[in-house]
Amino acid sequence: MAVTLEHSESARRAPASEQLSSRAAAEAYIGGVCFKVGPPTLIGAELEWLTVQGECSASGPTAAPRPRLAALAIALGPYAPRSIAPDSPALSLPGGSRVTMEPGGQIELSSAPFADAAELCDRLRDDARLLRNLLESQSIRTVSIACDADRHPERLLRLPRYRAMEESFAGIGPFGKLMMCNTAATQVSVDAGADVAEVATRWAALYTMGPALLAAFACSPALHGTPVGEWASQRMRTWLRLDHARTRPSAESWTDPVAAYGRWALDVPLLCVRRPENGDSDDWAAPPGATFADWLCGALDDEIGRRPDLDDLDYHLTTLFPPVRASGHLEIRYLDAQPDDSWTVPIHAVDALLSTPAVVAEATAIAAPLTGRWLDAARWGLADPQIRGVAVDLLELAAAHARTSATRAELDEASRRCRGGHTPTEAPPGPQS
Repeated sequence: MAVTLEHSESARRAPASEQLSSRAAAEAYIGGVCFKVGPPTLIGAELEWLTVQGECSASGPTAAPRPRLAALAIALGPYAPRSIAPDSPALSLPGGSRVTMEPGGQIELSSAPFADAAELCDRLRDDARLLRNLLESQSIRTVSIACDADRHPERLLRLPRYRAMEESFAGIGPFGKLMMCNTAATQVSVDAGADVAEVATRWAALYTMGPALLAAFACSPALHGTPVGEWASQRMRTWLRLDHARTRPSAESWTDPVAAYGRWALDVPLLCVRRPENGDSDDWAAPPGATFADWLCGALDDEIGRRPDLDDLDYHLTTLFPPVRASGHLEIRYLDAQPDDSWTVPIHAVDALLSTPAVVAEATAIAAPLTGRWLDAARWGLADPQIRGVAVDLLELAAAHARTSATRAELDEASRRCRGGHTPTEAPPGPQS
């Protein structure tokens, strides 16, 4: 479910020039492909790990070289993504997960969607075990932390997209390359909703709950090369600070997210402009400050030399990084990578909190006092009493609506941990009387 945009056949029947004949047509297209309406039954996840090759020193878990791309391609064999092995068949692992790479050598598993969160976790756990075994054949190891505190950010992937991204973010501040190369996340994907009204309530819930869940699972206080400042989630700090237009829409105020997302997307500056694969240039830099709407209306004819088509718009949508991204389903992008196999906890929390319309409404009401407090949650985490209290209440609500007794026990332990102000990397407190 992660990242992939699906397209209905009806959206492809008309020529691209007709599909993008106007801003209104483009907005309608975005609403159709980014919000697939239907009974919300599926859940998926994307797990990311930092990687090292060779022996780590005692100075830190990532104090070892980044893997060589050739070694990664050999280790992964037929599962290697084409970003590092262009001729690879890029097969899914037996549990249905696809292997992908991030610019700094982070490795990802993007799951298949499942109707049951427990099955999702079982399949991901099996695929993660196989992934580790494959990588070990080349002395490559995954590291289950959200931020690299030991190494300078270094971009391994030399694709034009990432070159343009690095250059664009470098003009804003120091956080872009850190995000690209030194961070890892746990992402959860869920269906958008059965109809427009349910889409709006689920969207509002995920944004309203965001600060509390961010704090509940924040575990990245150290990141190499960050400006001075103590943060519970240095990973989320990088996202919040790198490009406000791209990462911080005013989504909490959107009563109709389907329409609002389309308007917002067209007004986000272009991150890159793809050039022909058989062309002479791998420079995908976009005209500074120009938006997709500018390109669509002809304002960039001289600079780019052509108008955008549907493929260009699809690609632009993959360069948007809000806390919750609409990609046919809803991608929750505000959670740190979790230690060891504890990534199951936020998956089950999201699954339970969205389990019924009544639970969604209750969770939204609990979290409402923290609406929009993203920076506070990333900076202070559970040290803020109000944020901690809401996080505990949400996890207790999730536990009350867990699908299984085992899941309930996981969520009960997480709520106790948060009540004591402990991060996921710290030993949880014992049961309280």
